[in-house]
Amino acid sequence: MFHKEGHKIVMISIALVVIAIMSIDYFVTLAWLRTTLMLVVLAFFIIILQFFRNPKRIGTLHDHHVLSPVDGKVVVIEEVFENEFFKDKRIQVSVFMSPINVHVTRYPIGGKVVYSKYHPGKYLVAWHPKASEENERTTVVVENETFGQVLYRQIAGALAKRIVNYAQVDNHVIQGKDSGFIKFGSRVDLFLPLDSDIKVELNQKVKGGITVIAETK
Repeated sequence: MFHKEGHKIVMISIALVVIAIMSIDYFVTLAWLRTTLMLVVLAFFIIILQFFRNPKRIGTLHDHHVLSPVDGKVVVIEEVFENEFFKDKRIQVSVFMSPINVHVTRYPIGGKVVYSKYHPGKYLVAWHPKASEENERTTVVVENETFGQVLYRQIAGALAKRIVNYAQVDNHVIQGKDSGFIKFGSRVDLFLPLDSDIKVELNQKVKGGITVIAETK
């Protein structure tokens, strides 16, 4: 199953692959070179298909849990000052996505969207310390009675050139459902209350909509 954000690109890629294979078969006479080029084209096509895949995730809805919004690896767990919305100290948990990860963003908690804002910016590598404040990004805050307000931020990386954000203020959203998409390598930051019980460790691999990032105490 492919994400809707990739339908157009997948269709274009199919057409290009067909044209490329037909051209290689017609113009390249050396058998070993023809085979090599066809394999390269097919490998590129498989990478495109893998990038836009959207696997179904059946997670357990739980108001006391914050789920990972994306697939990837935990690269930051630290207390920071969040200066866009909360303007106070929070626990930041950041998940880095490589180009081979699923790039669907999912709502970490269910509730009401109280803030959603897009920021144009740079395209520093996603693990750069200033990426959270200087790169192209979107900031979304979801609120519910159990966890209060949880902020997640989609951050474009060096390869990511488009962030898609479906969250709109006053929307009532379901935990684990699609909230957006980031095209190519990137990062998502979560900002949680200081008393949150963090359930992940640095360098741990997580799955969007499945892995519990934190729990209320």
